[in-house]
Amino acid sequence: MKVYFIGAGPGDPELLTIKAKKVLEKAEIVIYAGSLVNPEILDYAPQAEVYNSAGMTLEEVLGKMEEASEKDQTVARVHTGDPSIYGALQEQIDYLKEVGIAYQIIPGVSSFLAAAAAVEREFTLPDVSQTVIVTRLEGRTPVPEKERLHKLAKHNTSLAIFLSVHMISDVVEELKEEYPIKTPIAVVQKASWSDERVVQGQLSNIVEQVKTAEITKTAMILVGDFLDSDYQHSKLYDKNFSHQFRQAEE
Repeated sequence: MKVYFIGAGPGDPELLTIKAKKVLEKAEIVIYAGSLVNPEILDYAPQAEVYNSAGMTLEEVLGKMEEASEKDQTVARVHTGDPSIYGALQEQIDYLKEVGIAYQIIPGVSSFLAAAAAVEREFTLPDVSQTVIVTRLEGRTPVPEKERLHKLAKHNTSLAIFLSVHMISDVVEELKEEYPIKTPIAVVQKASWSDERVVQGQLSNIVEQVKTAEITKTAMILVGDFLDSDYQHSKLYDKNFSHQFRQAEE
């Protein structure tokens, strides 16, 4: 018996990894984050007993895992995106370790990566940004003071902001302290889902656009010049640049 923590990806069932799909196909118990995970993923586990963790407490989730352990059943604990990002993963694996239940973590495609695909941009453009900051605005879950958004914005890196679109006005106010008002920004709702929506603008006008689109949840906020700027081509494929696998042309 083992508990498998699965990153279900951003929404599109075909973005589930092959390894995760194989686990779902053999799982006897599936506990999935029903508020975010695409229910179509459950089609890969038609034989399983299914529980929606959206309405469960931590103790109830862990209790189901312990019950499964006693029955020698395989559990697929399905998180949205990748479970290591805002997945409340650590408290679960720490408990399983404490009680001696075997587990394995299977990574998944995060929504911030699917959002970049939706806007067809690369986070790490040469001479524009070589750093991506993944963060969120403080809500019911606090953010350490040193990680407040306006402090992270000082770096002017590529930003991926989770769980904050309902506070888009506050997001923009903090960003404006450090980013130019014309900095490009994109809001991607339900990246990779069939009803994906993209709103793009600048810090100066994105609040109005998001409110007009009535986007209040399940959206990623992307910020930075990587969204719309000139850039130098990578040295990786530059014919004048030598590296371990290729010599520069004469």
